[in-house]
Amino acid sequence: MSAKSYTQMIRKIDRTPEEAKNYYVAAMGEDLGKVFYALWQEVGWLHNEWDEYLQLFGTKESRIRLMNDAAPRFFRMIQDELVDAIVLRIARLTDPPKSIGKSNLTIRQLPTQIKDQSFSNQVLNLVKAAVAAAGACRARRHRRIAHNALDLSLGVQTDPLPDLTRENITAAIVSLAEVVNAVSFHYVNSTTKFGLGNTSGGARALIRILEEGVQKKSERITEMKRNAKNWNVPPSGQ
Repeated sequence: MSAKSYTQMIRKIDRTPEEAKNYYVAAMGEDLGKVFYALWQEVGWLHNEWDEYLQLFGTKESRIRLMNDAAPRFFRMIQDELVDAIVLRIARLTDPPKSIGKSNLTIRQLPTQIKDQSFSNQVLNLVKAAVAAAGACRARRHRRIAHNALDLSLGVQTDPLPDLTRENITAAIVSLAEVVNAVSFHYVNSTTKFGLGNTSGGARALIRILEEGVQKKSERITEMKRNAKNWNVPPSGQ
């Protein structure tokens, strides 16, 4: 890989999904190009999911209060389900190339598809780092999401799950992007700035609607209290 930082090669290019796939296939070859394109999409969607989560639950305390005012039980469920979906995607992307004889779409496919042995070894090192960074996510997938470990469920575990934090989720996501961008830079001299996609119709839009709705709710309750107070005022002269 060139010593030049590939983060300096970012540029905006608009392609349809089919055009993007064909572009990578032409640059990387049929097998690697198709696998890379599928992984690139998965990593992009993972960044979008994480950004939506952070916009709701990891940006401002005022947004937490807003969701608690609007529908606390529902948003707690959304928070838990979003985390599980993100953890599952990270775990799948770092799975072994095969499970029970079936091939998996995983970053561990990439080194075996790269013919340049020197570069393949570089990618393998990045893959190993990404798998290590995903350790907490993989443990949670194995014992809490995909399976419901009895010891954890009963609260008598002798092997507790590692802490799952925003920091280690972010580290896993960043490591996955580093793998994908290293391959992209090697073959097409460009990278993707993940997480900068179209955000219309996402968490920010929901927050704006919630703000308006909670304000209207407050105004309606105030009006109802005022009306109730007026009904309790005795007529003049009594």
